[in-house]
Amino acid sequence: MSGRSRVPTLSATGIEAGYDQHQVLNGITFESRDGVTCIFGPNGSGKSTFLKTLNGIVPVWDGTITYGNTDLTMTKPENIVTHGIATLPQGGGIFGSLSVKENLLIGAFTVDDDAAVKNRMAEVIEVFPALEGKVGQKAKDLSGGQQMMVSLGRAMMTGANTFLLDEPSAGLAPQLVDNAFGLIERLVNRGAQVILIEQNVRAALRLADYVYILAEGEVQFDGPPNDLSEEDELMELYLGL
Repeated sequence: MSGRSRVPTLSATGIEAGYDQHQVLNGITFESRDGVTCIFGPNGSGKSTFLKTLNGIVPVWDGTITYGNTDLTMTKPENIVTHGIATLPQGGGIFGSLSVKENLLIGAFTVDDDAAVKNRMAEVIEVFPALEGKVGQKAKDLSGGQQMMVSLGRAMMTGANTFLLDEPSAGLAPQLVDNAFGLIERLVNRGAQVILIEQNVRAALRLADYVYILAEGEVQFDGPPNDLSEEDELMELYLGL
């Protein structure tokens, strides 16, 4: 991951989108920040749909999406990754019957340079040293925390420096949640930019550099986490805090 130089800003302006005739997003404007940008909101608020517009899975009806100076509004998902944006789906999406190495190599499907693949593999092991002796093991035989390392490592193998994470703590035992966020922090410490959708608001706030709250397909709040702590009504209404 070439995260040492400044990561481009991922921006959305006036995004409208939905499924068939059902509109879900109503003019969302968003801008990623250095570190971790969290997107919170109740179920049905449009969080996951918005993330899917950023990675090209859900087509944009109106508005624009840019990454630095590049317009990504109509870009297909398989091409989004070539611009340096990788998605970690809910549940991680690992292939249990494949080895750790095979899972990681799937992330390098757009890379033709064998030396680059080898370097990225070495970087994944450097960031997640617990995987070093397990590259030949089946992914299904790993612990939950190690499986998340594989998921994040596979995203790193794309060469991305911006990561879209959809509820990475979903389904994890409570004692593993802090570990999961610790793994995300390792990416950020290496210069990555993370856009994080998360229902576990308390845990995610400890990692957040900037926060958006969505409800009914609209932005209800955006600002640094410290500002959110002053919005008691907002916290209770939308986040249950």
